[in-house]
Amino acid sequence: QLRLVESGGGLVQAGGSLNLSCAASGRTWRFNNVGWFRQAPGKEREFVATLRWNDRATEYAEFAKGRFTISRDDAKRTIYLQMNNLKVEDTAVYYCASGLISSISPLTSRAYSDWGQGTQVTVSS
Repeated sequence: QLRLVESGGGLVQAGGSLNLSCAASGRTWRFNNVGWFRQAPGKEREFVATLRWNDRATEYAEFAKGRFTISRDDAKRTIYLQMNNLKVEDTAVYYCASGLISSISPLTSRAYSDWGQGTQVTVSS
C-alpha cells in the first residue's frame, strides 16, 4: 500500500500563497500519475491538478491555471502544490492522490487508488 500524508495547509489572507506537500511512503509509486483534489464544505470533491508519470505533462482545472503549480520530487517521494494569489473561494480541504496510469482520465477521482487524509486551506478576505 502507498501511504500519502499532506502538509502545508493553514490560514492565509486573500492574495497570499501556500505550498502544499504530500509525502509518499510504502510501495513504489513508479508508473503512477499524481494529482491534487479539493473539497469545500457542502460541495463535491473536485479536480485541481495532475502530473502524469510518463511524460511529466501537467493539467489544471480552469480555476487553477496561472495560479497553481503541481510538481513532484521522486528522490524525496514528495508531491507539491504551489498555490499563489489565493482567493476566498479556494478554501477547502486539499487531498493528494496517486494512481497507476490507465485509460481512465487523470482528471477524475476514479483514476486514483491512494489518497491522503487531506489538509485544510482557509483563505480569509
